[in-house]
Amino acid sequence: MGLLAGVRDADRRLTKRAAAGIPPLIATALSAVEEAAESTKLWCAAATVMAGMGGWRGRKAAAAGLTALVVAQLASNGVCKQLTHRSRPPKEWVPHDEVDDRPDSSSFPSGHTAAAVAFTAAVAPSWPAAGALCAVPATMIAVERVQSGAHYPSDVATGAAIGLAGAWLTRHAPRLLLHHWH
Repeated sequence: MGLLAGVRDADRRLTKRAAAGIPPLIATALSAVEEAAESTKLWCAAATVMAGMGGWRGRKAAAAGLTALVVAQLASNGVCKQLTHRSRPPKEWVPHDEVDDRPDSSSFPSGHTAAAVAFTAAVAPSWPAAGALCAVPATMIAVERVQSGAHYPSDVATGAAIGLAGAWLTRHAPRLLLHHWH
């Protein structure tokens, strides 16, 4: 089996398992967190709390988180989704009603996951405790995207990688640019 066929098989198995195997109460909690994160509301609220309560460290963490989130959103939704046209997982893989409430855009990659991981990974170096707290909803969002049938696991993994890259760029771009110009 080739690599692509292996990814497709893993996507199918993991999507079916997540869609059918997560208890309804947990699925409801996942959906609530995902809804809070819709249009980056959750991350903007977290940044506001950090900036308001965390002093200099909180403002730095909030700015880094929001900057990384924007970078990841531009890469995932502004570039990758425009270049790929991957359909959402087949409805027959998802034995619940959430499958009817999916976006029409390309499945690849998960923009929700990219934003969540970017924000979390960018916050963590400045304020590790806040980064650890943000990791909880970020993980829930990644799981929910597969459980709801909105994304394949490979979409979520790619979104997470884009998020990590966005956080890395946010942290290192100023130094790289300064080094380049000197």
